[in-house]
Amino acid sequence: MVLLPSGSFTSPAWKKALSQASPDCRDDLWQITLRKIRDKTREEATHLAANDGIPLTVATQTAVEGGAHGSREDQQRHENILRSPVGLRVLRGDFGPSETTLGLIVTSDDFDRALWVCTKQNGIHQTWAPRWTMFSRGNIKEKARLLSFHDAPSPANEEASQLLAHRPQARTMLSKSWAVDLYAGIGYFVFSYAKLGMRVLCWELNPWSVEGLRRGAHANGWPVKVIQGRELARPSRELVSESDKIVVFLENNDKAAMRVQELRSHGLDLAVRHVNCGLLPRSDDSWEAARTILGPAQDGWLHLHENVGVNDIERRRKEIQELFDGWDERGGQDSRAEVENVELVKTFAPDVWHCVFDVYHYNV
Repeated sequence: MVLLPSGSFTSPAWKKALSQASPDCRDDLWQITLRKIRDKTREEATHLAANDGIPLTVATQTAVEGGAHGSREDQQRHENILRSPVGLRVLRGDFGPSETTLGLIVTSDDFDRALWVCTKQNGIHQTWAPRWTMFSRGNIKEKARLLSFHDAPSPANEEASQLLAHRPQARTMLSKSWAVDLYAGIGYFVFSYAKLGMRVLCWELNPWSVEGLRRGAHANGWPVKVIQGRELARPSRELVSESDKIVVFLENNDKAAMRVQELRSHGLDLAVRHVNCGLLPRSDDSWEAARTILGPAQDGWLHLHENVGVNDIERRRKEIQELFDGWDERGGQDSRAEVENVELVKTFAPDVWHCVFDVYHYNV
């Protein structure tokens, strides 16, 4: 599959040309496009689409009583909490049905009928259904950074060696640790932690993303357990064990801190080293829970994602530092937080950066 960037074939000239072209003519254009891409990449491509931006809100049709005139359809907008790629423009190929068989309920039959694609970044397989879940190629930089997060700094970089002396850790130590991803998606960052040898607890609302994560984990040779439906009502201690590699809760992450506390209270050695909060344009609704999940006795990192104007990055860094300082003071514990790094991942819009604020939380 070839996924073209946002804005492809949307200029006034292209819109006019495509509107006047016959279906056969348009199909010839898409075939030629795929052939030219194949000639350059040496890889066969059968499907073509344009990946427009993920909207923050989506429209839904709601039946409304209309009195003597009967019922009517009323369009309302609500937050696109699943980050569904509703703007995907299919140009060529069968991407599977655009609707599920039971509306909001996604069945195994829906999964079987969908188009699933995969790619490999940093030696890690990732799988997703492009009609139902987003994929951000630009996150490859952040995935790679996490893979090298605990490597020793270069001897030539003496300043970094001193400032980040607490980061280097052996794989044997990481294998005894956990990471938590509160917005797991298809496993964007989950798999980086897994490749480091860590065990991962995940939360995700989109069943299509969870299925992509499950398929991707299997492609990488990692066992994965998906907790969903009636299983979610069971005590957390019955759902997670020391031997699990990746556990995914198909539920709202507002239950994450409670579940982690329950697991710890029943004896699970849940040494959380990383908590990932990867929702854009901002993830601050989950930050206090992320701090709780890390635990008062555990040194570790919170990775807080947010879109920030280029001129506001330093101000936002100070605001986040003050926020965590306040939580630490009110908590009455001998722990501190430090925003030790701001990673600029990619531009989201002109003069707007996708930033990751690395907050190191440690005992004094």
